[in-house]
Amino acid sequence: MRYIYKILFILLVIAFLATPALAKKKANSVLLIPASFADLAKQAKPGVVNIQTVKTIKGGGRVFKHFFGQPFGGKENPFEQFLNPFQNQRPQNRKESSLGSGFIISKDGYIVTNNHVIKDADEIKVILHNDKDYNAKIIGTDPMSDLALIKIDAKNLKALKFGSSSDMDVGSWVVAVGSPFGLEQTVTAGIISAKGRIIGAGQYDDFIQTDASINPGNSGGPLLNLNGEVIGINTAIIKSGQGIGFAIPSDLATGIVDQLIDQKSVSRGWLGVAIQNVTEQLAKYYHIKETKGVYVAKVYEDNPADKAGIKIGDVILKINNKKIDSSRDLTMTIASTSVGETVKVKLIRNGKEKTIKVKLGKRPDEDSRIAQTIDGYDMFGFRLKQMDSEMARKLGYPGHVKGLVVIEIEQGSKAANTAVRRGDLLMEINHHKITTHKEYQKYLKAINKGGLIQLLFRRGNTHVFVATFEKP
Repeated sequence: MRYIYKILFILLVIAFLATPALAKKKANSVLLIPASFADLAKQAKPGVVNIQTVKTIKGGGRVFKHFFGQPFGGKENPFEQFLNPFQNQRPQNRKESSLGSGFIISKDGYIVTNNHVIKDADEIKVILHNDKDYNAKIIGTDPMSDLALIKIDAKNLKALKFGSSSDMDVGSWVVAVGSPFGLEQTVTAGIISAKGRIIGAGQYDDFIQTDASINPGNSGGPLLNLNGEVIGINTAIIKSGQGIGFAIPSDLATGIVDQLIDQKSVSRGWLGVAIQNVTEQLAKYYHIKETKGVYVAKVYEDNPADKAGIKIGDVILKINNKKIDSSRDLTMTIASTSVGETVKVKLIRNGKEKTIKVKLGKRPDEDSRIAQTIDGYDMFGFRLKQMDSEMARKLGYPGHVKGLVVIEIEQGSKAANTAVRRGDLLMEINHHKITTHKEYQKYLKAINKGGLIQLLFRRGNTHVFVATFEKP
């Protein structure tokens, strides 16, 4: 009996000693739920602004187009993505007011927002938390990341600080502040649902996914941690989704913002290759142990990779000792490396490892496919896109036809006063055949000011005509 009492006594002692640990764990679990976001909201609101713009609608940035599509409904034109990848199916050249958000990053009036919020804006008005309003000017934009920097003429403003998005874990509490549907200073809360989301919005997809309520008008506003630091810039929602929003990570945004402040533009490293992930079949063919690395599918002529000796069929494994497991890894690594820097590219060629030094160039400002699309009008008011086989099929041109397709004509421009229409194919300039933007720009540059410019267009399979201009 005495033996049984001893055993019971020991069990009671163990239970007693374990109780504080269990209580502590329970207490910590309770602390994971904030009692209130009131103090955080009071702290953040003075640094968040409402942005109102008046613009001629030509569509948003990559993220805007991908997610919002046709917000007012309507049947989609099957040719639209080819004729005009920049527009959003709204009536063309229509003045319209739009709303967005932003946040102050300096006392003297620098404000971060999304590029699609202020793109093509004729007027930009910033409204502070105390209802004071200012006219803003654009300092710089980066369409590839959908970020923009604007400035107002003001002093002693409340600035928000950037935090580190990499320090945030999935499940962490976050707060979004902005102007959904024009409702200024709206605060919503949720958690980080996922990180590193690739949503098909561009080359630099690396979004934070959150269930904090984000709606049209929140774009450009801050996503905050519980310390009131900006760990993301609210950017996109899925038009058919509920409770799913996306934000640009602060760790990606800060470097871009610094460049916009210093040089009003963003320069990214450029290798000059088209790539794809290594499949099991490619790994077997090239004697690679794992399905990692990226396969070089194309090397662009006269670009850094071509000059350094990288060839089609090479499989890139490392950049400066950093492992490259996917196409995204390579894209992000090169883009975050300075223009002009020399990198060591470790690759496999014909089953053997090889290291090549490449001096990076500047990434083209147009598209990642080297000027296949001009994101803007030429001197006459044309917006052009290089013909490819898929576009030729959609527009009814023979597959062998080459040239530049007119995807948009600027209202009020010289081009608008001609017979040229969207979908027409530009084939020659002053009797010189052209198939690329590079050739087009080359011949344009060679013509003196005031010189005669004759552009030969084709419409469909039979109609050919000339538009004549004087070089301004």
